[in-house]
Amino acid sequence: MRILVLGGAGAMASGTVRDLISPHQEQISRVVVADRLLGPAQALVDSLGDPRLSAVEVDVADAEALAHLLADCDLCINAVPTFAGQQMVIFDACRQAGRPYVDYGGMGVLTVEQKKHHAAWAKAGVTAVLGLGADPGISNMVCRAVAERLDQIDRINLFWVAKNFGAPSPVLVPPYSLATLLAEYANPSQQFLEGRLQEVGPRSGQEVLILPEPWGQTEFMYTQHSEPLTVPFSQGIRDKGIREFTWKLHLPEHEHRSWLALCSAGFDDYDEPINVQGQIVKPLDLLDALIRRNIERRGHLIPESAIHELHLAIGEGMIGGQSHRINCAVIGGPNPAYAGFNDPATSIGLAIGVQLMLRGGMRPGVWAPEECFETAPFFAELRRRHFTVVEDLPLGGAHAPTFGRKTGQSVQEIPA
Repeated sequence: MRILVLGGAGAMASGTVRDLISPHQEQISRVVVADRLLGPAQALVDSLGDPRLSAVEVDVADAEALAHLLADCDLCINAVPTFAGQQMVIFDACRQAGRPYVDYGGMGVLTVEQKKHHAAWAKAGVTAVLGLGADPGISNMVCRAVAERLDQIDRINLFWVAKNFGAPSPVLVPPYSLATLLAEYANPSQQFLEGRLQEVGPRSGQEVLILPEPWGQTEFMYTQHSEPLTVPFSQGIRDKGIREFTWKLHLPEHEHRSWLALCSAGFDDYDEPINVQGQIVKPLDLLDALIRRNIERRGHLIPESAIHELHLAIGEGMIGGQSHRINCAVIGGPNPAYAGFNDPATSIGLAIGVQLMLRGGMRPGVWAPEECFETAPFFAELRRRHFTVVEDLPLGGAHAPTFGRKTGQSVQEIPA
């Protein structure tokens, strides 16, 4: 099978490419790393030294060049940043070429627009899977795992936390796309409350969870994300009567304070051009250039990180006529196997989805991950790649982790 990776030299995509040529993958014969500049794509290919890899320069806005690449592949991964403005162009080109399509997500708004094309994709007999990474992606699958255990669903609340237990970096390094990160901090979000989508303010909904070690007491907030726009509407979840679905985020505290400060300085209007000494620039472009230059100049000062992350879904509802609260979590931490990965969970989540699709998991239409994949094989592949999957974090006993939910001054233990 021949895989085309558009934007393949990017931070997330480069990790996915590493997994696609790893021993975990069995059906892939060729991976084309396509990027707008040949240099970074070729550098990645050369560094990996695998004969199945090749590099190519492409402008995805060039319809003829894009069609030529699609004609010579069996599946297309769209890793071009959402805010580059080419998401729908690539999406539509794949349908027209009859090539299965996957992406890391469209910040909700584009995900909804893509879902509107389900009938056209189904009629064409082609599969598209949206938001296939970590969050969204792995997060959707922990939600499905919770939903499968409940006969009736009242609510599912989704959380993601990353905490760095290494030394704080004197150089600010975005954990993922700067545009995505600023959008999460600056924009209002849609949350599924009282049976319908409702808009809530940026960084609102603060809530504290008492998590197992090494996370401990952790504060979360609402941010813009695609999961509330797909999960509560997915068959098998919607049909169980769900009335609430929310997404909340926690980034490492040192970084979180930096992003808050940048928002207070005006970078929350990241896409609105400003005049700087007669030059019209977007704050996003200015900040991105400054951060990149700073990393180039002071990268030697960046200490080794020790990121521990938790993807957690908490569900409440009925099982056998009795009220239950259950949870499912995917846990990731530092591991030598992740050398060269910028964000292992995001890169690997998409690679696993591709693997399952190539095994025969393609159903014509446009799907979110929770609609497309079974939890057991997805979680099995995560475990093979050194992630831990836990259904109901252990409770009780002198050495067991404390797990609870704290709102205001009260702490409510979450039972198994």
